[in-house]
Amino acid sequence: MADFDFTQRFIFENTDVRGELASLEESYAHVLAKHTYPEPVAALLGELMTAAALLVNTLKFDGLLVLQARSAGAVPLLMVECSSARELRAIARYDAAQISSGASLQDLMPEGVLALTVDPAVGQRYQGLVALDGANLAECFTNYFINSAQLPTRFWLYADGQRARGLLLQQLPADRLPDPEEREASWQHVIALAATLSAEELLGLDNETILHRLYHEEELRLFAGTDLQFKCNCTRERSEQALISLGLADVQLLLEEKAGTIEIDCQFCNERYLFNESDVKQMFAEQDAGDASSTVH
Repeated sequence: MADFDFTQRFIFENTDVRGELASLEESYAHVLAKHTYPEPVAALLGELMTAAALLVNTLKFDGLLVLQARSAGAVPLLMVECSSARELRAIARYDAAQISSGASLQDLMPEGVLALTVDPAVGQRYQGLVALDGANLAECFTNYFINSAQLPTRFWLYADGQRARGLLLQQLPADRLPDPEEREASWQHVIALAATLSAEELLGLDNETILHRLYHEEELRLFAGTDLQFKCNCTRERSEQALISLGLADVQLLLEEKAGTIEIDCQFCNERYLFNESDVKQMFAEQDAGDASSTVH
């Protein structure tokens, strides 16, 4: 298991509740190293990355989970992608002139909307929306699960520019506690104890210590962790395909406008791909050759 970037699942043996803890450090550092974000923006982005890490483990799919928070405020966009292979990348857009130290979610993203998109490799794409009307991102994700009538789920998310941590608790279908009143009382007890966890504790303590502090009177089973890592899926080949999709005439116009060199920059990782006239000729020649061979029987 990675020392810094992983999720770890746990389950309560005597009640119908599961949990997940997420820790991001190296992947979070990779994202922050690509752009210079003000402290409040870096914190929000870390929290959203942690939410994606927690959520991807609740989904049984092969594909991509995309979280997008949009607003008309100082931060018009937060975006995180997390693949089923646990590979993360993230980006934020912001207006530095409108951002002050200690700004809250509502200060930065008033009247915002959070979109959760599941894009499976095979099957139908799904998207759910919820207003960014909570005091923080954790509350917004909790509201998402309430509004979508899924299993009751609570989130705790914190990030400080160096480390991002999160805790998820989810009520499971009735099994160990079939009585509705006992089931609800147990759920409220579990989340009330979690609510006593401070940001400093979640960011600074290891998972075993956190769970012992919260639930030393409960019987828990803690599973092995699952690694996470930063990885951007941009490639020169993807950039070539984007240009080919424009058509040769439009790409030649671009070459003229750009003084003979087209630059394609990845917004996530800042990688830059350059294409000159020779590259363009070769791309389209190979495309034409491929099209020709595919029509020969």
